[in-house]
Amino acid sequence: MRVAYTLEQCWHRVPGGTGTAALRMAGAIHARGDVELVGVAGRHRNPPTVGFEPSIGTKVLPLGGPILYESWLRFGWPLIESVVKSPDVVHSTTIIPPATKLPLVVTLHDIAFVRHPEFFTDRGNKVFNRSMRILRERAKLVLCSSVATIDDCVANGFDASLLRHVPLGVDPLGATDADVSRVRAAYSLPDEFVLFVGTTEPRKNLQRLIQAMPRTGLPLVIVGMKGWGDAPVPTDHDVRFTGFVPDADLAALYACCTVFAYPSVLEGFGMPVLEAMSAGAAVVTSRGTSTEEVAGGAAVLVDPMNVDSIADGIIEARGRRDELVHSGRERAAQMTWARTAESAVSAYREVAR
Repeated sequence: MRVAYTLEQCWHRVPGGTGTAALRMAGAIHARGDVELVGVAGRHRNPPTVGFEPSIGTKVLPLGGPILYESWLRFGWPLIESVVKSPDVVHSTTIIPPATKLPLVVTLHDIAFVRHPEFFTDRGNKVFNRSMRILRERAKLVLCSSVATIDDCVANGFDASLLRHVPLGVDPLGATDADVSRVRAAYSLPDEFVLFVGTTEPRKNLQRLIQAMPRTGLPLVIVGMKGWGDAPVPTDHDVRFTGFVPDADLAALYACCTVFAYPSVLEGFGMPVLEAMSAGAAVVTSRGTSTEEVAGGAAVLVDPMNVDSIADGIIEARGRRDELVHSGRERAAQMTWARTAESAVSAYREVAR
């Protein structure tokens, strides 16, 4: 079976979790050996964003970036099959549907723009809503990374019979004592600290996390690429921004933090929660969102809209650190990319019949 697999987001300034998930899933599918994946992306002058280089061969469309997305949505051009020879299925790894006349499988992590349009730009809301309308008509199957996303899709007009639950996985993460010592020195880390990992944007809820920190008595270290629209609140508390860090450093940061805090308002999955658990961190995350689902009972849950709840959760996780590290590692071990790949390949076979 031959599958055309979109990877345009690898050239975004901030590919984010969508880019990470697409690349990890591609690697797991390729490793199986029973599906030929062919990457598809637009034409770009620059290479992919550092850390998001595709691991599969990628065909190039004549347009790239926002122009490509607009052309797909408005004109249904350029067709994926114009650059990929004889694919059986097209897999769109983002909400924006590529132009194709072939069976279309779509990975949909969330439709957060419906619940919280204020977290997105006006242009982004228009593009996402237009994309969702097209997907409801054209997608043969929609792969949702959480049950919460399935529920949102049903509530917004998707045919429930076309939705499949395909949880994401996590690569086993570990750091040696030497790695931890090196990273502590490289980033001038204190003995104890709270860690946040993710793109800085409004729905990540950094404002309330920063406001919660003084009660915890712990410094906050924020790792991730700058997104948009979420200027940190002024504070006298010790808050440190590292920007992007390589994977080897990230594993050590997870391993040596006192608590990993991820009180996001809304996620489609929340990969950093699993990454932190795999690396041996005690996790605090949001109640009533997909991250509660992902955590699987191995995290302290908080109300992301309540600063005191976030602070209390961090204090509790600090006191239960050993217990949470153990249960978190067990939870992460259950969530493999091989399982994700198996579900994706099953979807390909279903629509290619």
